[in-house]
Amino acid sequence: MLRILPILLAVLYAYAMYRFSVWRTKRELDSRSTELADPRLKSMTDRLATALDLPRIKVHIYEIDPVNGLAAPDGRIFITRGFYRKFQSGEVTAEEMASVIAHELGHVALGHARRRMIDFSGQNALRTALAMILSRFLPGIGVWIANGLTSLLAARLSRSDEYEADEYAAALLTKAGIGTDAQKSLFHKLEALTQSRSGAMPAWLMSHPKTGERIKAIEKLENRWQQA
Repeated sequence: MLRILPILLAVLYAYAMYRFSVWRTKRELDSRSTELADPRLKSMTDRLATALDLPRIKVHIYEIDPVNGLAAPDGRIFITRGFYRKFQSGEVTAEEMASVIAHELGHVALGHARRRMIDFSGQNALRTALAMILSRFLPGIGVWIANGLTSLLAARLSRSDEYEADEYAAALLTKAGIGTDAQKSLFHKLEALTQSRSGAMPAWLMSHPKTGERIKAIEKLENRWQQA
């Protein structure tokens, strides 16, 4: 019984963290967001909605400065205020914003948004369990090893999700008549915006794939579609 106690504690911890994370995320988004009302972007979201056979697609503005888009576990799509400012200033086009929205729709459609919340809780539980176990055999460095292993796992899962959401977005943008050029051009812009923050971090520790690799993956899809 004592041997499995760390595992049982980790499972209980994961469930508690999941429930708390869902509650905290919803509360944060509810209190700091409003529905986007922009005629130029509505024309883009209407085209995406038509391609998906939906009456409309709601997008919300999340009142934070970092440039980002996100999909909530409940299926809502958010663009940060900082990202929207880039669009207002002309640094990002309406088509490029549509590619972000399509990407986040991909996370929702593919179940990433809800699963990421579960994965986050599970990774915390795994980190706790590994730290408890490894610290028995490797005092002093067991916690460090546990943190490293779970960080590697989280980064790998996140990159896989990003590729899948990119593929979904490429197909949706193509069906909507918007195309993938804006999707690829935005990758270059985002790289410039985030380069100073990521620095020389190894690719396997980055939560998003490298820009060149994402573009190559989309171009590979386009070549496959042309040959079909």
